[in-house]
Amino acid sequence: MKVFVAGATGAIGRELVPRLVAAGHEVHGMTRSDAKRAMIREMGAVPVVADALDPRAVAAAVADARPDVIVHQLTAIPQTTDLRHPDRMFALTNRLRTEGTDHLLSAGQAVGVRRFVAQSNIAAYARTGGPVKTEDDPIDATPPDVLRANLEALRHLEEAVLGATWTEGVVLRYGWFYGPGTSLAPGGEQFELIRKRRFPLVGDGSAVFSFIHVADAAEATVAAVEHGARGTYNVVDDDPARVVEWLPELARTLGAKEPRRVPRLVARLLAGEAGAVMMTELRGASNAKAKQVLAWRPSYPSWRQGFAAT
Repeated sequence: MKVFVAGATGAIGRELVPRLVAAGHEVHGMTRSDAKRAMIREMGAVPVVADALDPRAVAAAVADARPDVIVHQLTAIPQTTDLRHPDRMFALTNRLRTEGTDHLLSAGQAVGVRRFVAQSNIAAYARTGGPVKTEDDPIDATPPDVLRANLEALRHLEEAVLGATWTEGVVLRYGWFYGPGTSLAPGGEQFELIRKRRFPLVGDGSAVFSFIHVADAAEATVAAVEHGARGTYNVVDDDPARVVEWLPELARTLGAKEPRRVPRLVARLLAGEAGAVMMTELRGASNAKAKQVLAWRPSYPSWRQGFAAT
């Protein structure tokens, strides 16, 4: 098949494109940077330079490639985290998830793509109810004000993709990424903060995280490209874990001291409401549907194995 990957040089894109090529697909990788043409070519794909927020440029790029499948992996997340102002930190990513999604869908409809696969995130789930969510559970209806724009962008993306009746819309709700190109990797921001004891355990650390190695996320995406049925899929490992469990374990893996403990009120003052919510209220997710429908299994069933390998 011909596969058009928007966001081909991001953390997932760099893992995904070579796997699609190895599987025998003709891949066209889109980037907004002319300097990244060589990277895409080295991965075995046809480089396409276009601004995802320019509808004419996107339409021309997709029309030229005439793909069977479009994969939407567009994000613009800064290297440095600013949890006090996530609305600012994710402002461009939110545009890519709204305007960028609409441009790709319009371009895809014009050439009749058979399948449209898009990146979403398990952070959208409601912070009430059980600790582990399935695809049938609702998205958060009452997010903190600083996270509202981010959630609305994810909601727009999912509704637009799943509502496109002319194609097979597939939404992949990825877990928390770790591995090459992410902040949870050697030299990455989160690893270094943990090493320096600047990543505290907030409150009771009751938030539940479901992680996924970027290579495993890419493998699930290949499966979705090749035989994904319309719908939403959680792409996470088998081992949801509370922060109070995984953070000290990761610190030990990195040879760091135990994380400091900080009351939630203090965390809100230092890292803002978003930081406090992330560490005390988030829910994990189940990968049962992805395993069954996509016939996919993570090579790192648990973050314990994956962190050690990383």
